Amino acid sequence: MCDSFGVGEAPDAAAYGDEGSDTIGNTARAVGGIDAPNLAALGLGLLTEAPGIEPTAGTGTAHGKMRERSAGKDTTTGHWEITGLVVERPFPTYPDGFPSEVIEPFERAVGKPVLGNVAASGTEIIDRLGEEHMATGRPIVYTSADSVFQVAAHKDVIPLQRLYEWCRVARGILDGVHRVGRVIARPFEGEPGSFVRTHERRDFSVEPFGPTYLDRILEAGTPVFGVGKIPDIFAGRGLTESEHSESNDHGVDLTVKYLGRGDDVLVVTNLVDFDTKYGHRSDPEGYARCVEKFDRRVPELVTAVGDGLLFLTGDHGCDPTDESTDHTREHTPVLAAGGALDGRPAVDLGVRDTFADLGATVAELFGVPPDGLAGTSFAAELGVG
Repeated sequence: MCDSFGVGEAPDAAAYGDEGSDTIGNTARAVGGIDAPNLAALGLGLLTEAPGIEPTAGTGTAHGKMRERSAGKDTTTGHWEITGLVVERPFPTYPDGFPSEVIEPFERAVGKPVLGNVAASGTEIIDRLGEEHMATGRPIVYTSADSVFQVAAHKDVIPLQRLYEWCRVARGILDGVHRVGRVIARPFEGEPGSFVRTHERRDFSVEPFGPTYLDRILEAGTPVFGVGKIPDIFAGRGLTESEHSESNDHGVDLTVKYLGRGDDVLVVTNLVDFDTKYGHRSDPEGYARCVEKFDRRVPELVTAVGDGLLFLTGDHGCDPTDESTDHTREHTPVLAAGGALDGRPAVDLGVRDTFADLGATVAELFGVPPDGLAGTSFAAELGVG
């Protein structure tokens, strides 16, 4: 999962204020091209016009793009839909900050009034309020266009475990009509004027409202390993084991490690650097370089899956060239390669009606029926199964 890998506006992008969004294409145009030959060989350049990414596809690959059926454009919604759950009602958002019935019990629980309680960029708000936070110990609470309750704290002022506990408290408060998708711990460090967020971020998601393809595959006897934010997004469900990552490179390292645990395993990885470091910070140059860096590791991942399959996709867009710092409602890619496709002509999967087609395909490859979950498998189109 390349977090925020959007490849062009969704049919309903206008309803989300995202007309013209195209994370990969607009980024490539903004910087004069992205050098990503390995992603090009998988067919990425056939999904959106992106200077530097050739519109081609090599043998032994498949490419297509997917629409989101769920209401929303956040991380939780995207991941849940991929694994078979369509979210019909969007999680609540708070463009004017959180109401007293949320903030007051949180303040009583932590024993301090909060700072902020506004919609803001995460880097901007710690620059603005970080010094006061360090002087008072008051937590910085903020949100975004997504359904998130974020708590920022300096590691030298609030120990990590206390910050995580505060977020667990908030998770308990944020229920019913205020059941946000995620509560996010945002630790940072440094001095005023040079604060930086750290890799110890943790997401405390709501539990999926039903079983996912991960649950079903695990119940059928296949080990399922989660890397990065995956255990947070699924509240630990459907996983044999998981490990948080410190960077995209670390996430790839962990993925390769878990793939080495056996021939019949499922590894689900979220690589978040694209989104959190560059998309949300409106940094197309950084986004482009991040894509190029990841591109160099794609062959390693293809080798690591052996006779199996590697699928690359996204959970939403986060166009770093638009006016906001928020996610964008876009198609996401589905790119495939691996030993199971060796020697076969490139397959065009077209435009899929739901992200869940990917989950249904993975489930079929492990011999697991959909049993009421969303999605239509394209395993037959790949010629595998």
